[in-house]
Amino acid sequence: MANTQCCPPARIQRVIILSKMEPSSTGRTNRKATNRKRKVVQGANSKDAEQEHLTNAAMNQALEQQLIQHAENSVRKSPIKSSEAKLQAEDLLRINTNRGLIELLRSKHIKLKDVMESLRYEEELVALQVELVKLQRWVQEKGKRVCILFEGRDAAGKGGAIRRFTEHLNPRSMRVVALPKPSEAEKGQWYFQRYSKQLPNAGEIVFFDRSWYNRAVVEPVNNFCTNDEYDRFMQQVTEYEHMLYEDGIMIIKFWFSISQEEQLSRFNSRKVNPLKQWKLSPIDDKAQELWHKYSHYKELMFSKTHTSFSPWIIVKANNKEKARLESIRYVLSQFEYDGKGNCKGRPYPDPNIINRYHRRSKKLD
Repeated sequence: MANTQCCPPARIQRVIILSKMEPSSTGRTNRKATNRKRKVVQGANSKDAEQEHLTNAAMNQALEQQLIQHAENSVRKSPIKSSEAKLQAEDLLRINTNRGLIELLRSKHIKLKDVMESLRYEEELVALQVELVKLQRWVQEKGKRVCILFEGRDAAGKGGAIRRFTEHLNPRSMRVVALPKPSEAEKGQWYFQRYSKQLPNAGEIVFFDRSWYNRAVVEPVNNFCTNDEYDRFMQQVTEYEHMLYEDGIMIIKFWFSISQEEQLSRFNSRKVNPLKQWKLSPIDDKAQELWHKYSHYKELMFSKTHTSFSPWIIVKANNKEKARLESIRYVLSQFEYDGKGNCKGRPYPDPNIINRYHRRSKKLD
């Protein structure tokens, strides 16, 4: 009996052993489950982190777009019509994002629209200047004589247009004529004599920055000639031009037309710009006061000197860039030079900018 009580049967011993082993097996199971849960949680956390990263990137991109749009709107809504500020090379070297470019333009009060228009203008100008080189070569080869007159009020943009015409032309077969006031000897000559000396030779293009038409407008307005001298000029000028036409000289007469407000704006710009102050003259100071007197003599000149063989071409020049491009296009349209068919862009002038004089046409000046 004592042995029975001290040593349990084998079956009972196995139960006791199993009961003692059960917690250990259960612990291993629980650890495996815990590890699986940990992996699941870690995977979920990784996906959440990745999703959060993508969300943050999208938010940053959207924020950047909003900032760029805000900057563009700020520039677009700026009351500044144009800016004299220039971008320097060091400014451009600091830019590495669209936002940076917008902020740079904004800091210098430069509209993005103006920048794009300037780039398009430069591209068109280069293409047209290539055509001018072709035209000059044709004029040289054919021995043609071309005379282009640039007339208009003070600050109308005549000189700037001439510089764009001649920038890439061969100087050996091209001249720019801008005569000063006549000397005492020239005052005793026939009025057209000093201008006749400047007419083009064979194979040459001559650009007149003001011409014999000084006597039609500038001189009578400022009392630089007598009434008899004025009347005699108006009688002779069409006969003079007809002789040139019959002799084979091609004459193109431009009148650059600007409004009174635009002229005043350009005068004010010249006064504060040291690079343009040389353009100011005593005549400029009176131009605004004598505006209507200029208009009177201008209309008389058009009505009496606009002919089929030498018509007046009116250029609306409040926008300098458009005036330059369209005046070049008009000159190119008057000749059938070699290689003309390969012209890039629009080959003919815009009729809203440039057209022949007509007494009923709308005028800026």
